[in-house]
Amino acid sequence: MTTLDALLAKAEDLYMDTRYEAARAWKAAAPGRAVVGHAPVFAPVEVIVAAGALPLAVAGAGDRVDVIRGDAYFQSYICRIPRSILELAFEGNLDFVDLMVFPSTCDVIRNLSGVWTLAVEDQPAFFLDVPQGGGAPGGGLDTAPVPPRAVREGFWASQLRQVWERVAAITGASTDPESLRAAIRLANDWRGAVRELYDARAEEPWKFPAGATYLVLAAGDVLPLDEHAEMVRDYVRLSRARDLRRRDNIRVVVQGSFCERPPLGLVRTLDRAGLYVVDDDFVLYSRWYERDIDEEGDPLANLARAFFDRSRTTATVYERDQDRAQELVARARRRRADGVVLMAASFCDPALLDRPALTAALQDAGIPVTDFKFAENTSQFSAVREQVGTFSDSVRLWSRT
Repeated sequence: MTTLDALLAKAEDLYMDTRYEAARAWKAAAPGRAVVGHAPVFAPVEVIVAAGALPLAVAGAGDRVDVIRGDAYFQSYICRIPRSILELAFEGNLDFVDLMVFPSTCDVIRNLSGVWTLAVEDQPAFFLDVPQGGGAPGGGLDTAPVPPRAVREGFWASQLRQVWERVAAITGASTDPESLRAAIRLANDWRGAVRELYDARAEEPWKFPAGATYLVLAAGDVLPLDEHAEMVRDYVRLSRARDLRRRDNIRVVVQGSFCERPPLGLVRTLDRAGLYVVDDDFVLYSRWYERDIDEEGDPLANLARAFFDRSRTTATVYERDQDRAQELVARARRRRADGVVLMAASFCDPALLDRPALTAALQDAGIPVTDFKFAENTSQFSAVREQVGTFSDSVRLWSRT
């Protein structure tokens, strides 16, 4: 990209396009190509790429599609994303997708896998059962035993292999370990570019507005990993070169939006309300592994091991409440945040059940916190702007020394 404006215009076009024309064009460009859709929060991108397919993040359509038929399949008292994803399918927006992968994010996404199978004809689905009890010292649940670590790693490796073989059967690719090793190298570079972006934003957040950064991250939903890595690095380079005046905004970490995506207008509202977002859990699949996956040795075993050793803490994978709360406190301190905004989707049980423990830990650590809920089709942001603007003012006036 030659200019930052051109890059951001392309990112916004990709974000707004609910027909996924970029992914359609990639598939049509060469015979034998396939596209594999995946729902939030985790995506097995390495095995999908190794099988010669394009990972496509299907994260709902926000306020860009009216949900009508999708409402008939789910209750009104759950989050909006399953209805939105179904509406995309019913409108024909996903008719080019060869396979949908639904990870066991929560009960809603687990049930969406079954509903998809019943409601969407001629488009198969794969339910990816994500292991639990990842980082707890004893191996998992506080009140119940879990299998030994080696057993859980073996289970996860078998799940990833099933996805790999399922996609390879579509594309005709072999399941050669070297192809997976090459995909791991590619994904490591891609996630490395995203880490570079987050580090650059934490250093100079006034050059990386939350809204623009959100668009660049979401552009990766439809692009090959190497193309998105290049876009991210171009964004960092072009943004660093800007000569912008630093404002007296407070630095915040945003937590809780790991699955249902906030509308773009809401993220831009954070920019306008006196906040510099220095970390978040938007588009979490692109930051799932916080360190590179080993490239030497058995690639499938390396992937399985990394899930337990190098993955991001999140409410969708069971760990003790204290572990996630202390990780958030540590993240806020590492990013030199003045406060934390807990921003969860309405009816998101994992995020909302986490909120009391996170709030208590932040308060105990002396870190200011505020919270609110949203839906992906929210269109009025004045109340949020008033709330977070008041939060910003109070932190500037009373918390800074």
